[in-house]
Amino acid sequence: MTTMTDAALAEFKMPDVGEGLTEAEILKWYVQPGDAVTDGQVVCEVETAKAAVELPIPFNGVVRELRFPEGTTVDVGQVIIAVDVAGGSGSAAAAPVSVPEPTAPEPEPEAEPKGRQPVLVGYGVSEASTKRRPRKSDVVAAPAAVTAPAPEPQAPAKGNGRPLAKPPVRKLAKDLGVDLASLTPSGPDGVITREDVHAAVAPAPEPVATQAQVLAPPQEPVVAAPAVVQDGVRETRIPVKGVRKATAAAMVGSAFTAPHVTEFVTVDVTRTMKLVEELKADKEMQGLRVNPLLLIAKALLVAIKRNPEISASWDEAAQEIVRKHYVNLGIAAATPRGLIVPNIKDAHAKTLPELATALGELVSTAREGKTSPGAMQGGTVTITNVGVFGVDTGTPILNPGEPAILAVGAIKLQPWVHKGKVKPRQVTTLALSFDHRLVDGELGSKVLADVAAILEQPKRLITWA
Repeated sequence: MTTMTDAALAEFKMPDVGEGLTEAEILKWYVQPGDAVTDGQVVCEVETAKAAVELPIPFNGVVRELRFPEGTTVDVGQVIIAVDVAGGSGSAAAAPVSVPEPTAPEPEPEAEPKGRQPVLVGYGVSEASTKRRPRKSDVVAAPAAVTAPAPEPQAPAKGNGRPLAKPPVRKLAKDLGVDLASLTPSGPDGVITREDVHAAVAPAPEPVATQAQVLAPPQEPVVAAPAVVQDGVRETRIPVKGVRKATAAAMVGSAFTAPHVTEFVTVDVTRTMKLVEELKADKEMQGLRVNPLLLIAKALLVAIKRNPEISASWDEAAQEIVRKHYVNLGIAAATPRGLIVPNIKDAHAKTLPELATALGELVSTAREGKTSPGAMQGGTVTITNVGVFGVDTGTPILNPGEPAILAVGAIKLQPWVHKGKVKPRQVTTLALSFDHRLVDGELGSKVLADVAAILEQPKRLITWA
């Protein structure tokens, strides 16, 4: 996305790199003012709510100005870099070449023509966008725009009668049962912020607590454990943004939208562990990622094939159940930027070597922080391997829009009754959470029991496939 402000200067705007995302954080600049750039050259890395993405510049020239420093979150459509496309003969040297401080980014030109507006998935285009509102004053005489009194904080947006707030804030208010019209905005231009919504539901301080502190016996402070101080600081605040922010919002939405049910089963996986070792030595699997997760994934795919009704989603708007005749298998992955769930497309149609290859590529890409937004969309079921952290089991929250998620616990040697005798066996606990609107107890139990049966007797991968 570019604009031409004069014959020699081209401006590159923050593009929508993730199907309707409204903002992205600039992680790193690869160029500086005065550097020459060519069409297709990567100039910066940004992080959206779904992934880290590198942005290429679409023209040749010399960088004149970087509009925002690293670490700044920029709305889609804002100019982030200006380039002298005439070759920088004299003009680039005369132009300012410093990056502005984070506290004072250059504002977007008010006279920018209206173009394609970014769309947040599920909300559509809103004419109440705070970035577009000042432009409506173009139809009013300039002196009136200057002398007119500022609107009251609670004044709703003209045109659709809604208070000013971004879609995620509206979603938060809806989840918490807060009427936006009753709030006093604290954001710029009368915009309601997330803090305004949280403040509306925060409990008021009780005077009793103050009295209790006054009447507390003097020895209480001595008994209390000392606070942990790190580098002389008692608290550290970490901004929640990017992937971590999107994950938090998605998990809250899922937890309070889909009625969760979780079932558990403990199973002897000794034979599966032996099969893993045999596959590692198989020349057909040389160079591939062979581990217990591979066979657990295959077991779940077979279980879904035997119980296809579980592969579905809930269409709230149409009040319909959408049956999926394919499986895009999600694998929860912990990364430095937070939890992400990329998925293997059409995993149901892959052979074991193909599945191993896909799993290896998925994990490697996630660790490098290069997972694309497309790789995290369209999942139909997910596996989360909490066992790698030494955890026995858990009650996982569904990935939004999916019917089920399987948690795999740690595989440990435990005493187990095998052929009438107590012996040490490799044992793990599986937990299956499912959406009770789509999956009843019988269907969920069948799927979980089938996965357990395959891991106990992996030859069923052949007889049931």
